[in-house]
Amino acid sequence: QTGEPKPLILWDGACGLCFESVLWLKKRDEDQFIASPFQAVPEPPMTPALARACEDAVHILQPNGETLRAGKAVLFALGRIGYSKSARILRTPPFIWLVEIGYRLVAQNRHRLTRWIRPILRRTN
Repeated sequence: QTGEPKPLILWDGACGLCFESVLWLKKRDEDQFIASPFQAVPEPPMTPALARACEDAVHILQPNGETLRAGKAVLFALGRIGYSKSARILRTPPFIWLVEIGYRLVAQNRHRLTRWIRPILRRTN
């Protein structure tokens, strides 16, 4: 797998919850992803429109050019690190609608949620 292009995870570098989530993922991903705060990504691949979108949601840029955002991006990442059955089920309606609603609620409150979620994500399991 060395040398193959990897998906690029773009997250909000000003968000503690985003940092903790990416840290949790990177501990489990066996080097499957490149992760960077969107604020540190040069043009290209960053564009002004993508930067605005990354302020609201995590994005994954896949080597094939596909872009995933919000709940779909999270499910893609979880599927790659061993939660493929759960991710596959959650990608189907009506579950994906609930995932996206849940993602939006967490994203809108991410700065307040960080102190409660950080200890959960820092557990070693």
